[in-house]
Amino acid sequence: MSNIKLFESKQIRTVWNETDEKWYFVVADVIQVLTDTPNPGDYIKKMRKRDEELSKGWGQFVTPLSVDTIGGKQKLNCAQAKGLLRIIQSIPSPKAEPFKLWLAQVGSDRLDEIENPELAAQRTRELYKLKGYPDDWIEKRMRSIAIREELTEEWKNRGVNAQLNIQYLLQKFQKRLLV
Repeated sequence: MSNIKLFESKQIRTVWNETDEKWYFVVADVIQVLTDTPNPGDYIKKMRKRDEELSKGWGQFVTPLSVDTIGGKQKLNCAQAKGLLRIIQSIPSPKAEPFKLWLAQVGSDRLDEIENPELAAQRTRELYKLKGYPDDWIEKRMRSIAIREELTEEWKNRGVNAQLNIQYLLQKFQKRLLV
């Protein structure tokens, strides 16, 4: 499954990867949009020379995937959101600056949430609200999350290994079926 996303009326090809169930973005398309370079491939080579750490980790950020092109399916370098954000950090372009500022803000917000976990719960409520969920549903959901966390913490404190217990229950169930 592939798709095209628009960014400032320019196309960025995307691919749904069934293996890890995530969207991947064609790196050259993103580079083209954020730099206006006529040759994204050359730009990527120069960017990798400038940023040694990016170049070292390139295989962790980028995955060749089959993408629909005018000439048929081709293997193109694609990246998930995390890898794409890392690549964008290496683009010295004014068009990349809003992404860098957003990334810095998200990082700052998460650090604040580590200091004050209540902020994370508040953010979760706001996200559910933005998605259109009613207040009573949101409260039930937040309570169920808290209860599940308490339960798993209690199991952990008592030395319960959930995986072993599931295997044990499956074995008992199978024995009953055979009898």
